[in-house]
Amino acid sequence: MVPNWLLQRSMLTPERIALSFESESWTFKEVNDKALILAKKLTENGVKQQQSRVAIYASSNPEIIWMMYACMYLQCEMVLLNLRLTEKELAYQIEDAQVDFLLVEDALVGKLPVTEVPVFRFNAINASSERDFPLVSEWNDDQTMTIMYTSGTTGFPKGVRQTVGNHVSSATSSVYNMGLVVGDCWLCTMPLFHISGFSMLAKSLLHGVEIKLFPKFNVKEIVNELVAGTVTRMSVVSVTLERILSELEARNAKVSPKFLTMLAGGGPVPIDYLKRAIQLNLKVAQTYGMTETSSQTATLSSVDALRKLGSAGKALFFNQIRIDGAEKAFDQGEILIRGSHVTPGYIGRFADKPSQVNGWLHSGDIGYLDDEGYLYVVDRRSDLIISGGENIYPAEIENVLISHEAVHEAGVCGVDDDRWGQVPNAFVVLKKEVNVQELLGYCREQLAKYKVPHKIHIVNELPRNGSNKLLRRKLNDLLIKE
Repeated sequence: MVPNWLLQRSMLTPERIALSFESESWTFKEVNDKALILAKKLTENGVKQQQSRVAIYASSNPEIIWMMYACMYLQCEMVLLNLRLTEKELAYQIEDAQVDFLLVEDALVGKLPVTEVPVFRFNAINASSERDFPLVSEWNDDQTMTIMYTSGTTGFPKGVRQTVGNHVSSATSSVYNMGLVVGDCWLCTMPLFHISGFSMLAKSLLHGVEIKLFPKFNVKEIVNELVAGTVTRMSVVSVTLERILSELEARNAKVSPKFLTMLAGGGPVPIDYLKRAIQLNLKVAQTYGMTETSSQTATLSSVDALRKLGSAGKALFFNQIRIDGAEKAFDQGEILIRGSHVTPGYIGRFADKPSQVNGWLHSGDIGYLDDEGYLYVVDRRSDLIISGGENIYPAEIENVLISHEAVHEAGVCGVDDDRWGQVPNAFVVLKKEVNVQELLGYCREQLAKYKVPHKIHIVNELPRNGSNKLLRRKLNDLLIKE
């Protein structure tokens, strides 16, 4: 059993700032009061305490947070819908999750598919009357709190259950690793429907820290905060980290010493980015996690940043990592994970699929542990290119291309080939004009012949998901558009 997060936090630190957005801010007491009133309104509209499963479809603003917190009060299972999904993808998730209600931001109602599920607009809920419900002061560890669908690298996306205990374990391991200081404040630009965004809400309530919420990624405003030292922590993926670095370099500015940690996840971070960050006083901690692990599994401490450049660090306190089939340090294989942060299972189509085998989650990622137990993530197993019997990891080629001064972003995927089975093709977004032959020559200098892209395609942008993670499986679609 764990205490009701909202009740406990509003009792412990009622006057501490919980959330700031644009020019407004709210204390933990104000947040709690808003959530409680909204929970009563949801009850009046038929949402049943500890019984209903609701889908929430909204952008990153205070309204979605009040709605999530109201659902926490009612102990509803929340299915968090990605704003970048197509109508068909939304229809699949709504049907697969068998939700009882859809709670939707008014401006987004037109993007929903036709459905028989009752749809409640935020404004209508806010305008409704209230009905009391019995307050619960304790929650069960194994109670499902959130459900998030995986990106669906192959086949149908899976609805991942994340329990109260999963979120508590993740947030606790995180604070054991990073520490907690007076005035801690998370700058949140990650979508709140994504585990990186939601995990900040969990940390806010469990650790009693402020979230400074941005509706979207605005690099100039974000760098203003980093330079001024008004925030202490932030989560990014490679593409957003690079934009921050470029903006800092363009200003000839460095990050305030008050800023403590930038967690970089969503896939391997190019070494070049990490080196640039060091020059700008930006403390980047590469981290490794996934939807099935309620955010972080391993994180590299700032103390080891230079010594273990490119590593995702060691498993956090409650977590374990091993490499499937590895007999010694540096042997590559699938990353397996065990811990109280790992999902107990899935819903819908994959409800019968076990999330663990003999207690271990099979991540689908390829990596290795060095002789000191530090994790290095090589690539996604599903993105692996097998060319003439040789294994080629796209991230290795992308790292080389990104280190070229003219390349802004790079993505690599396998393309079918009659002779080799598959060959690597690269897609690059440029910073400035460059000849493709120059880029190929640059690759030949640093890569084995079989790893050099057979073709390099210049594109305007790369396909990414709602959290800006590169979708390599969609790179081939760019070939069709050429």
